[in-house]
Amino acid sequence: MLHTMRWFGPNDPVSLFDLRQAGCAGVVTALHQLPVGVVWPVAEIQARQQLIEASNQTHSPLHWAVVESLPVHEDIKKGRPSRDAYIANYQQSLRNLAACGVRTVCYNFMPVLDWSRTDLSYEMPDGSRALRFVWQDFAVFDLCILKRPGAEADYELAVAAAARQQFAGMSAEAITQLTNTTLLGLPGSEEAFELSHFQDYLDEYKAIDAAALTANLHYFIQQVAPVAEEVGIGLCIHPDDPPFPLLGLPRVVSTEADLAGLLAACDVRANGLTFCTGSLGVRPDNDLAGMIARFGARIHFVHLRTTKREENPRNFHEADHLAGDVDMYAVVRALVEEELRREAAGEEITALPMRPDHGHQMLDDLNTAKRTYPGYSAIGRLRGLAELRGLEYGLRRALTEEVNVKNEEVISR
Repeated sequence: MLHTMRWFGPNDPVSLFDLRQAGCAGVVTALHQLPVGVVWPVAEIQARQQLIEASNQTHSPLHWAVVESLPVHEDIKKGRPSRDAYIANYQQSLRNLAACGVRTVCYNFMPVLDWSRTDLSYEMPDGSRALRFVWQDFAVFDLCILKRPGAEADYELAVAAAARQQFAGMSAEAITQLTNTTLLGLPGSEEAFELSHFQDYLDEYKAIDAAALTANLHYFIQQVAPVAEEVGIGLCIHPDDPPFPLLGLPRVVSTEADLAGLLAACDVRANGLTFCTGSLGVRPDNDLAGMIARFGARIHFVHLRTTKREENPRNFHEADHLAGDVDMYAVVRALVEEELRREAAGEEITALPMRPDHGHQMLDDLNTAKRTYPGYSAIGRLRGLAELRGLEYGLRRALTEEVNVKNEEVISR
């Protein structure tokens, strides 16, 4: 696999040299400074590439391997008349990225919020800190802080009652912290939505159910995937995180059936997947290794992390990369087998870009004077990448030797 890490640009406290020293050859980044919906100009793309490659002559080389993300404008998700103009901009951005040699583009189709957590510093048994989602805490925000109309219908009676009791005993500081954590919205962002206006964003989806959002997603991919196919880009959707509805908003990229429907909506190789084992692994009904075997040819990018479901199955935290509920051995084996299949078929692109998604805050990154983006501290991701690289190395060597033995047996006959 092509080993990468996410980098949020010049203001990221984790530097490009940190990524080099972690063993990365590729960088996953985006032009976060540009407003959502505008065309990404060639000059801006090239400037980011030059920044990444500035030390390539004197140090181990890095290149911009994956865009994460080229964001989809909310008007496209809502199916508004203005969507075609934004889709045209998206198509042009894909052409510009391809002209600069960027071949993999990740996106998501989650309404309003991106990934959601209720705790950004959950203490693990070893003292490191992880991201966590607790259904009752989310109910506290939804029922008692946001006071969303109709929210009661989305929670079990016992959960709603416990949430109200919990809220009654919370300090002002705890309420503020839960509010800011829930509204953070975007990975790498330090700016949350404003609570006073947040309900307005939700209200815009009142008439959009799962079927309507799915139709809007399929319309979008039918317009952009042929362009990606034409220019040689692998366009890959990131699954919902967490993979179930929140705040009355539908989520339609959560299950194997969701993914199969999207791939069938525009059946070209460019229309593919970001296979995030953490997001998909929250649901026990997702067979991750089986999904890789079935969708392998359409996987363009991989996020490897694992979550651990708790007593309430909607509660989970980010576990160590080789622990949790994801069978990482089976997952990495399936991915290596897919790469070997591509190699045997003589395909142009055989290596899957992979990044160790979300790391624990640990060691010196626990220093209170040190600033890190939630889930994206350096040392936790370094540990995850080291573990995953070792697992991949062992599996690739074993599987390659198996193939060689079989080939020798065939020749000897």
